[in-house]
Order: sequence, then structure tokens, then C-alpha cells
Amino acid sequence: MMPVLIILSFLIGSIPTGLLIAKTMGIDLRKVGSGNIGATNVLRAVGKEAALFTLLGDVAKGAIPIVIAKALAVDTLNAGILGLSAILGHNFSLFLKFKGGKGVATSIGVLLAFSPHVALLTITIWLLTSRWTRYSSLSALIAFGLLPLSIYMLDYSKEKMIIAIAITVLIFVRHTANIKRLIQGTESKIGEKIGNR
Repeated sequence: MMPVLIILSFLIGSIPTGLLIAKTMGIDLRKVGSGNIGATNVLRAVGKEAALFTLLGDVAKGAIPIVIAKALAVDTLNAGILGLSAILGHNFSLFLKFKGGKGVATSIGVLLAFSPHVALLTITIWLLTSRWTRYSSLSALIAFGLLPLSIYMLDYSKEKMIIAIAITVLIFVRHTANIKRLIQGTESKIGEKIGNR
């Protein structure tokens, strides 16, 4: 059963929510702004309403596999693996020739279903940091960099710690270019219009 669920989770994660929403408005996200398909670039390229729908869709992609896993009484570690599969689907979408987004919203969706208290803490850290710095990427790096500690403090189990570390690694790997831009001082801030970088 697990191989089928892993494939299904990857396919769910692969749905390019932001790209589809932007396309209905005549915009190809891959050709504007950062080129990313996530909510931050949708906000820059399309607007707040489209960004909100993208955010909700990407969060749902992460939560759905965990909800399915719980309904089927899948154990904690394997449920987490299904969540990781959804994140990988978003990051390396089957429908975009294995290219995709950064996985932040999808990772939040996984956490909301996998460890709700930790998810709320991670969201809070992201919100506070983004309000202070105005950098979505830096906020994600800080919030998910602290994820293993958050799991340790609020919802520790060996299985959940393994999944938390894996999510953190995926977030940092997908933000390599952002880290370079942050160091160089060329990273775009939240809400900054295209062309103002």
C-alpha cells in the first residue's frame, strides 16, 4: 500500500497551484518575477487574492496525504514520508519537467496535519520574522531552521524528529539561491513589485 500512497502523494504535491491560478489571468509565473510558482511570486505578479488561493492550495497539497494516512491508520514515520513525498512533488513537479517551488506552504500543510502545535509555532515565527524583515525567504529559513527544536519542545518522538529534520533540509536546499541573494543584498522583499529588485 505504501508505494501507491507515496506515488499518490507525489502527484498531489506536483499540482502547480500558483502556475494554474496565474495562467487563468494570462500570466506565466515561470517568466515573471523570481520565476517561482509559489504564493510570494504570485503576490508580486498577480495580486493578493490570487496569492491567497495559491497559498491555500499549496497548504492543502501537504495536508491531504497526512489526512489520508491517518484515515488508513498509517504509522507516524510512514505518514511523515507521505508528507515528504508531497513536498518533493511540489519542489520537483511531474507536470513541470521536475521543476517547481520552494515547498514552504506545502511543508506548512504537512505540519498542520502531522503536528498542529508545531505548525502554529512555525507559522508564528514566520509571520513575526517576515513582519520584521520583509523577506519571505529569510523568514522561511529561520522558521524551518528552528523546526527540529520546535518538535523537540512541543511534540517529540524519534519518528517526528526524523521528518522535521528532512523538511528543514529540503527547505534549505531549495533556498540556496535565496541565501546567496540575501548575502548579496539583492533579495526581493514581500510585496515588492516586479522590476524593483
